[in-house]
Amino acid sequence: MNLKIFALVLATLIGISAKTIAQTLDRAAPLGFQGRYLVSISDADMLASAYVDGKLGSREGRDAISVIPLTGKHIRDLRAYEAEASNSVAGPPAAVAVTPDGRYALVVETLEQRPEGDWQKQTFADLKHGKRLLVFDLSNPTRPTQVQELAIAERPTSVSINRDGSLVSVTFHPKGAGAKTPLALIPLTNGRLGQAIYPPVSSLPQGDELIHTTWHPTQNTLALVNTTTAEISFAKVVGEDNNLGLESWGNVVKIEKAPYIARFTPDGRHLIVNNLFWGADVQGTWNEAPRGSVVSIRLEAGKQTDGSPRHALVSRAMTSVSPEGLTVSPNGRYVVTTNLERSYLPYNDNRITWFSSLTLMTLDPQTGQLNRVADYPYDGILPEAAAFDASSQYLAVVTYDHFDDRIKGGSIDFWRIASDPLNPQPQLVQTRYSIPVARGAHSMVLVP
Repeated sequence: MNLKIFALVLATLIGISAKTIAQTLDRAAPLGFQGRYLVSISDADMLASAYVDGKLGSREGRDAISVIPLTGKHIRDLRAYEAEASNSVAGPPAAVAVTPDGRYALVVETLEQRPEGDWQKQTFADLKHGKRLLVFDLSNPTRPTQVQELAIAERPTSVSINRDGSLVSVTFHPKGAGAKTPLALIPLTNGRLGQAIYPPVSSLPQGDELIHTTWHPTQNTLALVNTTTAEISFAKVVGEDNNLGLESWGNVVKIEKAPYIARFTPDGRHLIVNNLFWGADVQGTWNEAPRGSVVSIRLEAGKQTDGSPRHALVSRAMTSVSPEGLTVSPNGRYVVTTNLERSYLPYNDNRITWFSSLTLMTLDPQTGQLNRVADYPYDGILPEAAAFDASSQYLAVVTYDHFDDRIKGGSIDFWRIASDPLNPQPQLVQTRYSIPVARGAHSMVLVP
C-alpha cells in the first residue's frame, strides 16, 4: 500500500476510535429537562428542626432568590444565580410566583430575616412578622434584580398571579393581619405593583385561616383554601381598578383534614388539593401526623337548584407523611407530593426519619380520578416543593437541607418519570443531578 494512503487510513481509524471512545465516556441516561428557568427561594434563617425545638441554629448566608437558566447547557453544567430576598419557610410552599411572560418574580416576606446576635440564643420567636411584597426583574436570569417592594398587611403567606399577569393575590396568617384581612388583590402592570385592595371573603368565617389561593388558568376565578374548616370555595373577581371585589361562585366543597395548597389542572377542569392531617388534636400538632392525602374536585360538575354551579369531590389518594408540596404535570396526567416525613426533627429526637419522600399519582384528565403509584424515599431534609418540566417527563425537587452537615446549603434535585417498556406503569427515579442553592429552599416554580 502507498505510504501516504496507509497514513491517511490510519489517521481516519484513529479519529473514529477517539470519537467512539469519547461518546462512550460521555454516555448518560436522558435528562432533557425542558423550560426556560427554575426560580426558587431559600430561608437561610433557621434549621428545619426549629419547627420543633425553636432553636434557629447557626446562620448560613442570607435569604435568597435563586434562578437556574435551563437552555443551552447539559443539566450537569447548570448553576443557580442568586440575589438577596427576604422570605420565610413558615407558611405554605407558595411564597414565590412568576408572571406568565417569565419577566418578573414576586416574593412574599412572611417573617423578616433574623436579627444580628448570638445564634445560640436566638429562637423562632425572635423572628418578626414581615409585611413586604418584593418584585424581581428576571430579564437577565443570571442577574435577578429587585426593582420594587410594596408594604402590605402583616405576615403574608402565599402569592399567586392570574392568567394574564395583571392581578396578584396574597393571603395572610391569622396571627398577622389574616384574622381581619385574609386576602389582598394587587394590580400588576409591566412589573409594577399598584395599590393593594383587601376585599371581604364571604366564604371565610372570621378567624379562620385562608392559607392559599390559586387562579384558574382561563378565567379570573380564585380557589380559596380554608385550612381551619377543611373547605374549598371559589370566587370570581368583580369590578375594576380600585373597586375590585369577590363574588362567590358555586358551592363550598368539604374535603379532608388540614388542606395546604391547591393546584388547578392545566385545562381548569379539576382542582387538586393536598391534606396534611395536622392539628391541635394530633400528637405534637404535626410531629406525629399520620399519612396525608390528595383529593380532586371537578368544577361545574352540575347545577344547584338556584342555577349556580355545583362543584364535586370526585377522587382521593393517600400520600406519605406531611405532603406539603404539590405539583401537577403540564400534560395533566401526573400528580406528585413532596412529603416531609419526620426528617426535620432534631437529630437527637428518636422519632426522626432519616429520609423524606415523594408520592407519585396518575390522574385521569377527563374524570379527575387519582391513582396512587408509590412512595419514593430519598436522602434529604424537608422537601417542600417540586415542579415538572415542560415535557412532563422530569421533575425538580427542592431540598431544604442535608443530613450530612458537611454539605452546605440546600439543593434542587432532579428526577425522571420512567417505566419498563414491558410494564408501562410509571415510576419516579432519582437521578444523580443536583444543583446547590442557598440553605432553606422551600418554594419553586418553572418558567416554561
